[in-house]
Amino acid sequence: MEAVVRLDGAVGMILDKLVDLGYFRTRSEAIRAGVLELGKEFEVLHDARELEAELVVRKVEAIDKEIEEGKRKVYPLDEVLKEAGLARKGKPKAK
Repeated sequence: MEAVVRLDGAVGMILDKLVDLGYFRTRSEAIRAGVLELGKEFEVLHDARELEAELVVRKVEAIDKEIEEGKRKVYPLDEVLKEAGLARKGKPKAK
């Protein structure tokens, strides 16, 4: 997601000070950290693992959509290994 936000006055000054003092490299980085803290405060972020799992699911869904739309090509592992000059050492055992 991308957003354009005008931050001036006290909020802008605080952001500038956080960057100037070296707490964050950029204003954007400081804003991202602030949003994460708000998530914790309002209990939107319950658990780091839960958040990470949701991010992974969203990424996989986006990749699946790109594959369906033909925007991303999928290659079989054996083909990639052959192209790289690598041999596959036996098939993985089924669990």
